[in-house]
Parts: sequence; structure tokens; C-alpha cells
Amino acid sequence: METKDKLLALLQSRKGEFVSGEEIAQSLNLSRTAVWKAANALRDSGYAIDAVRNRGYRLDAGADILGKSQIEALLGADGDGLTLEVLSCVDSTNSLLREKANAGIPEGYVILAGQQTGGRGRMGRRFYSPPDTGLYLSLLLRPTHLPPTRAVGITTMAAVAACRAIEAVSKQASQIKWVNDIYLGGKKVCGILTEASIGLESGSLDYAVVGVGFNVCPPEEGFPEELRSIAGAILPQTQEGARNRLAAAFLKHFLAIYRSGDTAYAEEYRRRSLVIGKPIQVLSPTGARPAFALDVDNSCRLIVRYDDGTVEALSSSEVSIRP
Repeated sequence: METKDKLLALLQSRKGEFVSGEEIAQSLNLSRTAVWKAANALRDSGYAIDAVRNRGYRLDAGADILGKSQIEALLGADGDGLTLEVLSCVDSTNSLLREKANAGIPEGYVILAGQQTGGRGRMGRRFYSPPDTGLYLSLLLRPTHLPPTRAVGITTMAAVAACRAIEAVSKQASQIKWVNDIYLGGKKVCGILTEASIGLESGSLDYAVVGVGFNVCPPEEGFPEELRSIAGAILPQTQEGARNRLAAAFLKHFLAIYRSGDTAYAEEYRRRSLVIGKPIQVLSPTGARPAFALDVDNSCRLIVRYDDGTVEALSSSEVSIRP
């Protein structure tokens, strides 16, 4: 265990209390300088550590702080095969993980962050990722012999896992707007972006990076004007440990689906659909085409009927619900 992890464990056991530097140094068999460096390392990782002269160090009692050790403890044996990296702020968890994937790291690497400065959604859109109120994570997969046409299945697995995780934390039912947005109370609270690399010789996936962004609680200043009508949060306010519980629940549920190889989750995906039975617009670079959402099949493709009567099974388009 690293020095900063030992310090974190000690401060967590006395959360909300100041612990003197001398007491910490004696308890952990460290120098005062090593304690100071460890406290700074924890701050760099996003932990709210107060330091007051003649009083010592204190971990904020009410903060919802992402912590690697807490998530690993919540995962237990379900986290076998995962390697977690927790950062306070990144440009994009997907971009960073793709760099690592191209360097050859194995399946199961996870990057989690409390803020993104360059978060991305589908169609190259910016994904609003403010500090301290969201959870942004990316998971590396290296599925064997999976054709690119089946990549949509990874996104739909993630959507079901995200719904289950949201309900575990909020106790409220969530729905899926095909193919990758999660809604709670009529507002979008989660988005999923799956990016893949195709092997030139095999034609199958070399790797896939599953990126998930959760709006855990509302930003202090509120959502930007352009998002206020559509964006919501899972919780009404900050709740201690909520992001760690959400991260662990998502990873548990996703891995259970992914590792089983069972397609039974498709029925749950269908049941949670926000669009089946509604008039929609099928969006593409050439424009929007009116349609009616008939069903979601066992491959999680959206079955639509256009106004001219033709029926199509969509694998990768984007849709919006018509008023």
C-alpha cells in the first residue's frame, strides 16, 4: 500500500476530525515531510484534505470524493481483472484510455475522473463534465472474434448496467432513449460513448473503449442554459460516497452481462425503452427522417417504420422523440 493510501485510510477512520501531523507520523512510521507529501498527493487525486497549523490534517466529512480503495472495496471479487486509475480531472477519459489501449494495456483497465475538460459525446458533441458533481469513466475491453457490427451490443450492455447502477443509488426507475442515453424523471442523466479500433487483418475488434458519463448531482451554478431543458441529475444534492457506489455498481452490472455472454439483457433493454410506440425522428448527416418506433429486437436494434411504410432495423443511427 502506498503512503498516500495509508494516510487516506487513517483519515477516513477519523473522518471530520483533525489528526495532528505528529500523530500521523508516529502511527504510520513516517517523517512529517512524508506526511505532508502524501497529503498533497491525495489532494492531487481529488481528495478534500484540510491542513491547519497546530491542528493537523482532516478529510472533509461530507464530500463525495472518488476513491480507488473505496471502489475496489465495494467491488470485492467482482472487480477481479480490473485495474482502476482515479484522477481528479482529465481532458477525456475515453481519449486517455485509447492512448493506453494503443500502447497495449490489457482488458479491464478503467479510468475514472471527477471532471473532464474535453468530454465528448456522439457525433463529436461536447459532453458537459463539470467538477465534483459527475462521474466519468472509461473501461477497456478486448473482445475476441467480435465483428464490428456487434459493437452496438457493448453500448446496450452499458445502458442496462447504467440503469441498474442509477437505481441502486437513487432508488428511482430509469429509462433508455435508444441507443445510449439514460433518462430519469424525463431528463437525461447519463450518456454512453463506445469507441472501437478494428484489426486490419482480422476485421474484428482490436479493442473497445466504453465511456460513461453520469450527472450525479446538479452543478452549483446549474446546468448551462442550452442544457437546462434536457439535462438532469441522479441525486438532488451531493451525497457522501455516492460516486464510489455508482462506479462500483455500474462496473459490477456491466461485467456480469459482458462476461456471461448471455443476451437475456436485451429483454431488459427493451422493457426500459423510452421510444417504443412513439413517433421519432431518425437523425443522420443528411437530415432528419420521420418514423415510428415499433420495437427493439434481440440484437438491440431499433425497428422503425417510416412514413412511406418501409421498415428498417437501425444499428447505429441517432433518434429524437417527435413532439
